[in-house]
Amino acid sequence: MSVVAFTGMKIFSTTLARDREQMGDNITRWITDNPQVEIVDKIVTQSSDKEFHCLTITLFYRERARS
Repeated sequence: MSVVAFTGMKIFSTTLARDREQMGDNITRWITDNPQVEIVDKIVTQSSDKEFHCLTITLFYRERARS
């Protein structure tokens, strides 16, 4: 089993349906706006109760080596 080193994490989370629809665009925009980071892992978590459904996407990243 290999260990993936990371230097930071970014969390995207929402309970609103309209925000869930835009989450992919928001994540893509963040990745594009942060070219100095390399995504090394991710976790997708879904939880719900009687009324609300929460979707959370956690990105683990490390700074790219500067050349």
